[in-house]
Amino acid sequence: MTQQAIADIIAAETGLKTVHVEAALNLLAEGATIPFVSRYRKEATGGMNEVEIFNISSRAGELEELMKRKTYILNTIESQGNLTDELRSRIEACNDINVLEDIYLPFKPKRRTRAQVARENGLEPLAKIIMAQNCADIEKAAARFVTDAVADTGAAIKGASDIIAEWVNEHEQTRARVRDQFARFATITSKVVKSKAEEGENYANYFDFSRPLARCGSHAYLAMRRGEAEGFLRVSIDVDEEKTISRLVPLFVKRSATTASRELITAAVTDAYRRLTRPAIENEIAADAKVKADATAIDTFTGNLRQLLLGAPLGSKRIMGIDPGFRTGCKVVCLDANGNLLHHDIIYPTAPHNDFSGSAKKVSRLLSLHRIEAIALGNGTASRETEKFLRGMGLPAGVELFVVSENGASVYSASKVARDEFPDHDVTVRGAVSIARRLMDPLAELVKIDPKAIGVGQYQHDVDQTKLKAALDMTVASCVNSVGIDVNTASPQLLAYVSGIGETLAGNIVAYRAANGDFPSREALKRVPRMGPKAFEQAAGFLRVPTGENILDNTAVHPERYQLVARMAKDAGMTLDTFIHSPETFRNIDLNRYVDSNTGTETLNDIIAELEKPGRDPRQQAVAFEFDDSLHDIIDLRSGMELPGIVNNITDFGVFVDLGVHKSGLIHISQLSAKRVAHPSEVVKLHQHVRVKVLDVDVKRGRISLTLQGVEQ
Repeated sequence: MTQQAIADIIAAETGLKTVHVEAALNLLAEGATIPFVSRYRKEATGGMNEVEIFNISSRAGELEELMKRKTYILNTIESQGNLTDELRSRIEACNDINVLEDIYLPFKPKRRTRAQVARENGLEPLAKIIMAQNCADIEKAAARFVTDAVADTGAAIKGASDIIAEWVNEHEQTRARVRDQFARFATITSKVVKSKAEEGENYANYFDFSRPLARCGSHAYLAMRRGEAEGFLRVSIDVDEEKTISRLVPLFVKRSATTASRELITAAVTDAYRRLTRPAIENEIAADAKVKADATAIDTFTGNLRQLLLGAPLGSKRIMGIDPGFRTGCKVVCLDANGNLLHHDIIYPTAPHNDFSGSAKKVSRLLSLHRIEAIALGNGTASRETEKFLRGMGLPAGVELFVVSENGASVYSASKVARDEFPDHDVTVRGAVSIARRLMDPLAELVKIDPKAIGVGQYQHDVDQTKLKAALDMTVASCVNSVGIDVNTASPQLLAYVSGIGETLAGNIVAYRAANGDFPSREALKRVPRMGPKAFEQAAGFLRVPTGENILDNTAVHPERYQLVARMAKDAGMTLDTFIHSPETFRNIDLNRYVDSNTGTETLNDIIAELEKPGRDPRQQAVAFEFDDSLHDIIDLRSGMELPGIVNNITDFGVFVDLGVHKSGLIHISQLSAKRVAHPSEVVKLHQHVRVKVLDVDVKRGRISLTLQGVEQ
């Protein structure tokens, strides 16, 4: 299958123009990255965004695999001597893997099936006699086939029926009609394994569950399949058997059929459906449902991850990080404005030690000594108690307290990255540093952690791990490149996600920087070992040099457009620096003067937009938050209370909110708005500060039901 053919198929499926799809595929094939193509080759792709390009790349991979399967099938059928021109044409034109396998099924090498045994016993001619449907005495016809291997006429008819059942199952229309019935009318049913009811209490919602498959949400499907895998549930997908068989019988029974033939063929159709077709189509439909559920879950996960990575940074401030705890105390670290560790210590302000005075003196001394500007407090065990202590001791003016998610901090603290950064410190110090750095710059710190460990997914361990990794990697890279990275301060982990760089080149950049000092310009990056022309082209626009020799080095304007911007400045009668600081001038430029075969209006508009905000971080600023100080545990909650909270996870079915009581509450999707909501992300964002009302509290099960309706934000 040629690139053109793949582009034609994808264009037909997506509604995009073939020329743009083909251009995107060609750029990717030449080594361009998705962020680069999306940002700097808009004319070629018609302005496609990263998601569209990612989907095109993924679909192209699927079509290439489909082509390999077609080649194998064609070779197999040809080796059997069964490949006709018509069959070849049908196979080559097919772009649906299920239909392709239907076409191949009659030619597929078979195991030793009941039908195969019947053929070996010489019963295929009898099956053909029955299928001719004009034999009035099938018993008499079957008598001719009684042999040492076929005991009597009953055995002969049974063997012939097995052959007919296989023909029915391998008929394309059989599978098409059964597939259509499942697609339109399938019901998914889940029942508890009775002996496991108590042990599987987490799946109580699915102990007696039935719903049309088309209306079964991703979270419900994945939950049932997990419960099935763990042995707590029995899950099936089925349709009305009688109705489905009634649609199959007319495919094989002629109106003129003799009574005996009609009965035997109808019985064979029923047998084929129950024994062969239904199980196969159920598995196929289940697999398709899993793919759709996975896609929804992955979309939700990547959406949450994007919001988390693009969370508001506090910026280059001197931070105190606190990882709270009870018995083992609270680990305290102090960092400078560049995130370097200055000091670490332990305080014991909570039970069982309750050393309020000593802890307050130590914190006050560290705040003053290291000129701390903000405190990042982890939201895990003992967080509320430690927060109460900190607020109660009286923080100095100007020092704000932020509660920060700890998700993944323990994973980071035990990782090779953390050991390399802090070889002389234990996991508790590393974890507290991670918490502090997340406040300073969530993106720079969270890229060091496997996204699956960050805690914002939905059944992330149950979905296709290859697709999940690809989507998460794309999301992280998208976030990193959309923000832009200071090449003189970025960690190797952060640099590795920059377009065109990767782990090896990131390591080379850091090593070169350590040996030669800060990069004075983007151009100086070309001196880094293995930074060839292609890598520089892909990476340069996403790397920033805030104090660069060229003022454009701290913008998203690509070096390939520097001469264009210089020309604009010259035409305006200004130096480059003066031009960039004169927005009223470049906003009024006639961009049509600069359009040529390589530069269109989309690129020019991007350049002007970037010049209006050179070096500006697109993310919002961090804002401090306080929980209700009178509430510390789920038992403190009552229906009707209105409380402040922080959105800490978004799923298909609703939103989880941290209320500071050690258990997150759930706002079901139906409680997010008085209007119908297709997905919770339409209403709220991750880490958004909200006010909620408590609907119900189930202390025994640890469940809190919340609503946004009727609550003023």
